[in-house]
Amino acid sequence: MIADLSLYLVTDPELCGERGVVETVRQAVDGGVRIVQLRDKTATDAEIAAQLVALAHVIDGRALLVVNDRLDAALAAREKGATVDGVHLGQGDASVLHAREALGPDAVIGLTANSAEHFEAVRALPAGTVDYLGVGVIRPTSTKPDHPPALGVEGFRALVATTDLPCVAIGGVNIDDTEALRDAGAAGLAVVSALCAAPDPVQTAASFVSRWRAAGTPRVLSIAGSDPSGGAGIQADLKSIAANGGYGMAVVTALTAQNTTGVRGVHVPPTSFLRDQLDALSDDIIVDAVKIGMLANVEVIGAVAEWLDEVRPPIVVLDPVMIATSGDRLLDEDAEAALRDLLGRADVVTPNLGELAALAGRPISGWNDALAAAEGLSGDIGAAVLVKGGHLDGDDVPDALVDVARGVLTEYPGTRIRTANTHGTGCSLSSALATRLARGETPVDAVASTRSWLRESLRAGEGLQVGRGHGPIGHFAGLWQRGGLDTAPTPAQVRSDWWDRTAEVRRRIDELPFIRGLADGTLAREPFLFYLAQDALYLREYSRVLAAASRLAPTPHEQAFWARSAEGAIVGELELHASWLTPGEGVDDATFAVAPAPATVAYLDHLRSVAFGGDYAELIAAVLPCFWLYSDLGQRLHAGAFGEYARDARHPYASWLATYADPAFDVATEQAIAYVAEAAAASSTDRRARMLRVFEVSSAHELAFFAAPFAAAFSA
Repeated sequence: MIADLSLYLVTDPELCGERGVVETVRQAVDGGVRIVQLRDKTATDAEIAAQLVALAHVIDGRALLVVNDRLDAALAAREKGATVDGVHLGQGDASVLHAREALGPDAVIGLTANSAEHFEAVRALPAGTVDYLGVGVIRPTSTKPDHPPALGVEGFRALVATTDLPCVAIGGVNIDDTEALRDAGAAGLAVVSALCAAPDPVQTAASFVSRWRAAGTPRVLSIAGSDPSGGAGIQADLKSIAANGGYGMAVVTALTAQNTTGVRGVHVPPTSFLRDQLDALSDDIIVDAVKIGMLANVEVIGAVAEWLDEVRPPIVVLDPVMIATSGDRLLDEDAEAALRDLLGRADVVTPNLGELAALAGRPISGWNDALAAAEGLSGDIGAAVLVKGGHLDGDDVPDALVDVARGVLTEYPGTRIRTANTHGTGCSLSSALATRLARGETPVDAVASTRSWLRESLRAGEGLQVGRGHGPIGHFAGLWQRGGLDTAPTPAQVRSDWWDRTAEVRRRIDELPFIRGLADGTLAREPFLFYLAQDALYLREYSRVLAAASRLAPTPHEQAFWARSAEGAIVGELELHASWLTPGEGVDDATFAVAPAPATVAYLDHLRSVAFGGDYAELIAAVLPCFWLYSDLGQRLHAGAFGEYARDARHPYASWLATYADPAFDVATEQAIAYVAEAAAASSTDRRARMLRVFEVSSAHELAFFAAPFAAAFSA
């Protein structure tokens, strides 16, 4: 079994204070801690062994228990009957090879590693010697004053990239590090003071767990029967898990021959093979949540119960499939008794009204009676009960979450959706709920978001046109509508595609008399000054558009970049224009004395209209051609692509042509391209299309702008 290291508590007796280590651990495990390391440098081995016995009792298999350094104490506690899962060793502690030999192949053995040399030494060990590495410190911490130099998040990332072992980040870790460390490759967060000194370890641990879950994609396992028509069972579960943001896995308890009109046959594979499936998964993959559906008989229920007791997944949602739509009982008495026992291993149970009546052992009359029955069941099993009102008569179909242990009674009103596409709704709801819980949502919020998704999917079911009976729901209808089916390009793909789309514009720019005359020196002064005067008008307004991009930018770096570009358009480029247009006068009113040409008016109107819309991504796409096409042209002019004379210092426009090849402008252009490509890649299909459209319009305006001097009846 692979260890779940997501939230790792290292104890400190001083920080635990009067509450004590044992009570702190009990509360932290209640909040979701998955592994506890007993660390007490001052206690004797006998005292450590006694603490391990006490901790094993309060943990009761809900988390792994390891001890820091004290291998002999771990062995002594095991002799007293305590479940001690392993040891965590430092670089100077007992040999990990000796620990593995003493504790056996199933023990959990961790090792501290905080340098490249440590990681190299671990790679030299026989495979299976070490189960995980504790890597840190992330930042300086007072709980271990003799710690090595702090790694920081990036130092942690660099080290863990060199190993296949799970790595737990430790040392000065706080809750706001969760997302960055998970992104850096952490298999979990090891905390000391954040939990030991917390006023409420239950709530603090729960907050850590919620942030950790929300930072990743939950791995959700469905243990259920199959439905070849795809509407129920594991097929529906996998769709529901994916539609709600999880990675779905499935272990098959039974094979059915069914379609939308009914079940024709059931085949239950050997229970030993069911256990093989479960073990294969948990030996390799951390299971963040489990949804349990159809369990065909007492042997199957027993195998699942044994696996749950060994693996202890953090979230279990059980859909007690007991009553067929026809009202027939699906399980015999022994299997029903075993299923009732299994309910105590669940976090949430999701019976329909018929199943709730069977579990309560009495008929149910009306919604209020259903709530009373759910309250009784929740109190008996210690789990939350989601009461589903879909089988009530009338248009009102409320649901309710009842959790006696936590004082929760939340009702969710609803109006019946008139549809025949109800096949697999119970399967779909329970697997979606497991996924939402594994994403870090509270039970109350998870039920609300699951119901919203399910009701949306119910409304879309008829559009699938699957089968002649009770068809399936439209699991992905909302995603298809909101997200579309087009795959998102990478920024590199955006760059390549958009550049290819300017090929014709670039070819036509190259052929313009203005560009050819500018390159070979035959361009008359009048069209050149016309171009400069129009460009001065353009730059004055273009700088304001760039300032608008700065104002809308989502990050400080982008804000600063567009602001610098706006300043450069005014301070740098306009001063160069003035040196030709109003020599010796600098930039003043005379620089802008000419009337704007039609091409200038059209280009600026386009940019201003995009800026007025207030969409940052579209605006930077619209300004990009002025960077990209200009920079490309300048690079090729300077490289001699239009003739070597363009590089000659005696060229009549040499000082101007030199500005086309300004390295600083090339750097700015690359940054502008990167910002636009990243924004386009991250945008929806519709928004990306709008970005491309304004980019292509601006590219066409660039062509018209270069053509304008000769369109104004000048000749070379």
